[in-house]
Amino acid sequence: MRIPAFFAALALSALAPAALLAHVQLTASTPAAGAEAKAPKAITLTFSQPVDPATAAASIVMTAMPGMADHGEMPIRNFTASWSDGGKTMTLTLRKPLPAGTYEVRWQAAAADGHGMNGTVTFNVT
Repeated sequence: MRIPAFFAALALSALAPAALLAHVQLTASTPAAGAEAKAPKAITLTFSQPVDPATAAASIVMTAMPGMADHGEMPIRNFTASWSDGGKTMTLTLRKPLPAGTYEVRWQAAAADGHGMNGTVTFNVT
């Protein structure tokens, strides 16, 4: 009796470790999404599983500035990225604290499954 390919693949996927099947997700950030922070000098992104650093990137963008109604997006470039916690936490260390405004941290990453994910964390600096 032959097993259709679909059912064979389904059976094999049931045997694969869950970590290989799950896509990487952002589980925490500092500052947290929607939070107000006072001049942070570092931003951390913590993922649900170890990330392949070769697939990971993050950018910091100021999207609004107090007193400037038509403030365009302004990329922040004065930071370095490093990894800890076995490749689960990315820390963006700034050379100078962020000034008052609204910021987005835009990230992309892939874990062992190779599927790229991305997201955004928005917070305010007061």
